[in-house]
Amino acid sequence: MAKSISVSKTTQEGTSSDILVKEGRALYSIWKQTNSLKDSTNPKGFDTRLGKLLQQLKAMSPLDSGQISRQTLHQHNVDKIDRRRRSEALWFVENEVACRDFIKKSKKGFTSLTALQAAMRKASKEAEAEPTEVEAADDQPSKEEVSKVGRSSKPSKDDIVQSVLKACEYSGVDLLEIAEALMQIEEQSSNATETKVAA
Repeated sequence: MAKSISVSKTTQEGTSSDILVKEGRALYSIWKQTNSLKDSTNPKGFDTRLGKLLQQLKAMSPLDSGQISRQTLHQHNVDKIDRRRRSEALWFVENEVACRDFIKKSKKGFTSLTALQAAMRKASKEAEAEPTEVEAADDQPSKEEVSKVGRSSKPSKDDIVQSVLKACEYSGVDLLEIAEALMQIEEQSSNATETKVAA
C-alpha cells in the first residue's frame, strides 16, 4: 500500500515538472519575438508567463537563498533567455498589482519592463522625499517666531537671556559658570582697551 502511494506521488511530481518544462520550451520559442509591454504583460503574455514560471521554480528551489539553480533553468529551457529579462519578468509577477496600478495611472505608456521599473523607482524616491502634511506643518515657523523676526533683526536683552538659559539647561552647564566666564571676557576686553589707550 505504501509503495503505491510513493509511486503516485512521483507520477504527480513528474507530471508537474513536465508541464513546467513544456512551458519553458514554449517561452523560449517566443522569447525573441517583439512584443509590446501591453501584450507581454497580459495574463497570457510572455513576461507574465515567464515570471509565473520563474516564481514556481523559485518556490521549489532547495537553495536557502531561494535562487533558481542553473541546472533547473537549463532543465526548463529558460537558461537561454536573457538573465535581465528573466529578472524583470519575475519582478513584475511579484509586484503585479502595484505594477498594473502604476501603468493604469500613468499618463504615458511604457515600452518595456525596464522603463516601468525605472519609473516606479523614481516615483518611490520622490514620494519618500516629499514631506507629509504633518511634517510640512512642523516646518512652518510659529506666529511667535515670525513676530520676533518681523519686529527687529536684533534680539533683545530678554531674548539673549532666554537663549542662554535654554542653552545652559540643554547642556547641563551651571548658569553661574556662564556668568563668571562672561565677566572674565569683559575684564579681558577692558584690559585690552586700556592698553590700547595707554599706547
